[in-house]
Amino acid sequence: MANRQRFSRRTFLRRGAGIGLAGIAFPSIFPTGVFSGANERIGIGMIGMGRQAIYSNVRFFLNSPESQVLAVCDVDSWRLAEGKKAVEEHYGKQQSACAYTGCAAYHDFRELLERDDIDAVMISTPDHWHVPMAAAAARAGKDICCEKPLTLSIAEGRVLSDVVRKHKRVFRTDSEFRSLPVFHRQCELVRNGRIGKIHTIKTGVPKGDVGCPPQPDMPVPEELDYSLWLGPAPDAPYTLNRVHPRQDYSRPGWMRVRDYCEGMITNWGAHLNDIAQWGNGTDRTGPVEVEGKGEYPTQGLWNVLLDLEVHYHYANGVRLIYNTSRPFVRFEGEEGWIQADYNEQKLTASSDAILNSKIGEDEIHLPAKPEKQDFIDAIKGRGETLADAEIGHRTTSLCQIGHIAIQVGEKLQWDPQTEKFVNNEKANHLLTRPMRQPWNVFEG
Repeated sequence: MANRQRFSRRTFLRRGAGIGLAGIAFPSIFPTGVFSGANERIGIGMIGMGRQAIYSNVRFFLNSPESQVLAVCDVDSWRLAEGKKAVEEHYGKQQSACAYTGCAAYHDFRELLERDDIDAVMISTPDHWHVPMAAAAARAGKDICCEKPLTLSIAEGRVLSDVVRKHKRVFRTDSEFRSLPVFHRQCELVRNGRIGKIHTIKTGVPKGDVGCPPQPDMPVPEELDYSLWLGPAPDAPYTLNRVHPRQDYSRPGWMRVRDYCEGMITNWGAHLNDIAQWGNGTDRTGPVEVEGKGEYPTQGLWNVLLDLEVHYHYANGVRLIYNTSRPFVRFEGEEGWIQADYNEQKLTASSDAILNSKIGEDEIHLPAKPEKQDFIDAIKGRGETLADAEIGHRTTSLCQIGHIAIQVGEKLQWDPQTEKFVNNEKANHLLTRPMRQPWNVFEG
């Protein structure tokens, strides 16, 4: 572990050429005066240094002339060391007139949050940790970028959104789909009436992974603090396929276990259904009716949905049909349809006139920028991001009320204002999940 030395962001201002993670080349010069007019850069703390952090999230902050990764945190000491090494190799190879003092490494995220030079955190942990960590960061005065899906329950999503608002923190739900040209263009055309009044939206996600047979209890690896990895989740014996591969960044088992993740219904669903909500103009509310069906594994460790189909109805008359097939979003209106396919990054429509339509100066122009640049810009301007905590919560809860409908096996009435099901206690019981102390966000 590195010591908890206080770093000045000005120390890292003028850096030369270097090679970043996975051989990615980064700009050779960092301009001065890019933050607050005082030659400062935004101090970033990375919480969670697993697959998503290494392959995606840390790269932007290393690349950006407006941010400096000051600290990393993970409960797996191998991942922690690899993350620290990646950051230090990137900054250490840059030409500089002043010595680089290194990246701090923390086992416990609470220690990272105590640093007064950390302005913002990037949370890249398993889903069951998102809200406890993000709420703690908000209370510590840090701005937050958090991996989707934000939550494991609707109730904790409400807590998160309220805490972020109370403490006036900048928050970015870390999904890139609003920045992808096909989805951005699709939503602009829909919002500007190119297909007429919407009546139907269809979204799809990939099917879930096949089940995993029952697994034996195993000794906890020496590099892993398993108790802290579990954190707010229920006690469970350690087995490799419950957590993540040792000294490897391949797809982790926790993504298929409902104590830590709800599977594809919220994982990919948080991408595609965010676009559905955006195009429908309902990204700060939700539907009023839902019913669904799905298939779970019959035995074994992995217990997330394999297949699903959920039908929603909104107060504006729009219906949304969400299923497992392939990742796409399709809007159907009284004057045509338009569909965006993720795998092909292709936009198709019922007519070329729709596809080739120009958005006029006085029409709706949806903002478009990479998700982490959006986060940085909002920190600098103390404004809202394009997918703040409320939007991220509403998108995740859209998926979750569908999951609840599948579990209950009934058509349900949903009140998006109170965020409760109407006259159905069985369904309302599933709005929350138990959390172990001291991580319980429903208390204190």
